[in-house]
Amino acid sequence: MAERLGLPAAGIMTTKFVSAAELMARVLGADGYPFVAVEHPISSAGSEDLAQRAQKAVAESVEILSGS
Repeated sequence: MAERLGLPAAGIMTTKFVSAAELMARVLGADGYPFVAVEHPISSAGSEDLAQRAQKAVAESVEILSGS
């Protein structure tokens, strides 16, 4: 993980993969690792909906990266 190298990082995935991400974080010794979950699925989202999801993901990522 980037944090182990002193670099801030944020994981982003769709809501379908949240439980897998939580399990993987726990297995890797990073229980409670913060990440952003975007509504699933994204492949069928329209341009406007996808842009809104992306804006929300960016805002949440900034919060994680800045420690806010």
